[in-house]
Amino acid sequence: MTGAGPADGHTDLVRRGYDALSYHYRADDAGEGRYAPWLAELKPRLPAGASVLDVGCGCGVPVARSLAAAGHAVTGVDLSDVQIERARQLVPAATFVRADANAVDFPAASFDAVVCLYSLIHMPLDAQRRLLSRVANWLKPGGWLLATTGWTTWTGTEQNWLGGPAAMWWSQQDANTYRVWLRESGLEITSQDFVPEDGGGHALFWARSPRALVRAVALVAEVRRRA
Repeated sequence: MTGAGPADGHTDLVRRGYDALSYHYRADDAGEGRYAPWLAELKPRLPAGASVLDVGCGCGVPVARSLAAAGHAVTGVDLSDVQIERARQLVPAATFVRADANAVDFPAASFDAVVCLYSLIHMPLDAQRRLLSRVANWLKPGGWLLATTGWTTWTGTEQNWLGGPAAMWWSQQDANTYRVWLRESGLEITSQDFVPEDGGGHALFWARSPRALVRAVALVAEVRRRA
């Protein structure tokens, strides 16, 4: 894994916001809440001891905690020092990296699944599009992406988010644009749902790295073996 590059102004605002509001956002003992059915659906799709990347892992609750407890090897990436410090304490079985997801890199075909819940929309739009392409490269053939995106187009900042002392920033495209970006990345969209929230909502996507790549990888390996 490698990483480099300074954060832009909006990215730094998000980092400082979660540093200040980590406990406002989620308590140490928080349940799975709305994540519960998504995690329940993801686990049967994973092989035993799967390698999973949690982009925007926060304090590790509930995604990393749930998947690590199920025996999977979880790597979490988050901007916030406070969130990562909490995650390391709350989910010691997982690995956590304090970094901008757009400045880290992993070898191709590293993960059986990538989870990106409520984190993509904290990134600039051009970075979101690039990250989806990189995620597609990080997935093993047949691997899964579980992601929330915007449902409608909106960019904005909210002061005193969650009643706390800091601001938060979001930027999102509409769901149809995310469908285009996912397909451009080479992923196959298997389902799209609407997740309501506060009079609006988000899109929930399940997408998969094509299994056809398995045959291509096997063919290359066989050619190299015979060479």
